[in-house]
Amino acid sequence: MTPRQLGGKYLVMVFPRVYRCRDHVMTDDDWILAATLTMPDRAQLSHVSRIQALGLDLGGVLPVHFTIAGDHHIDTDDVFLHRTEVLPPLDDVGVSPAVAFIQFCATAHLIDAVAVGDWLLHRRHMTIIEVAEIARSQSWRPGARQVRRVLPLLDAGAMSIRESMVRVRIEFAGLPRPEVNVPITIGGELLGVGDLLLRCVMLVVEYEGRHHAESVQQFNRDITRYASFRRHAIEYLQITNEVFDRPKVMVQRVHGRMCELGYAGPAPVFGDRWDALTAPIPRTTSKDR
Repeated sequence: MTPRQLGGKYLVMVFPRVYRCRDHVMTDDDWILAATLTMPDRAQLSHVSRIQALGLDLGGVLPVHFTIAGDHHIDTDDVFLHRTEVLPPLDDVGVSPAVAFIQFCATAHLIDAVAVGDWLLHRRHMTIIEVAEIARSQSWRPGARQVRRVLPLLDAGAMSIRESMVRVRIEFAGLPRPEVNVPITIGGELLGVGDLLLRCVMLVVEYEGRHHAESVQQFNRDITRYASFRRHAIEYLQITNEVFDRPKVMVQRVHGRMCELGYAGPAPVFGDRWDALTAPIPRTTSKDR
């Protein structure tokens, strides 16, 4: 096509040498593909963009991140090019998900890193051993030190981002670490799978996202599961979006219900450890000091 045709009324340039139809609404996948098409072949999709390409919604997709070996400069809006001397492990899309997770940990808040790590593990995009080995053998890479702080907190059983956040908030307030997606069985009967289980008081904590109300099938499963819990005197506490958005109130409600069930441990503490959840992950760990 001629430059005049490309600049006509039917097409709009989104990146150098990449165009869209004027009436086409760009999806996140479209933006990632368009950015990939404008980059040199040796540039690899990386960082948060590589994770988003797996289907995880982490907010805005722009800028799209790439990693390239050697010196290469670009001046393209909404594209961020990271340069490195040696490329990390790759797959047919870009850097491997394990590498992308390490890169993500370099700048992420701790609670987000745990949630994203759980998501990647649960869907078998990476393994703990794989991440640990890359972080050990390429400890000079940004994020390699931070990821050491995150790995002990991950749980492949977590099924959703917010479920992971509920779990880690309970733990970082000083309460016992909940077990994840535990089958609740009595007398050989499976009553259901609890999102989080505080076994010391046999309290099931359930995160109730919007899909629980919007999906008829999920809604009916919830009714059946909760009826089974009540029939066998299994205590449960539902966490709605409104409660989730007030983290300290959420933890206090969990603690209050635990106390009603006989918990005699310490009360939640919202101190330095709690604050660390919403701060960037430090590069050093206790093993480094």
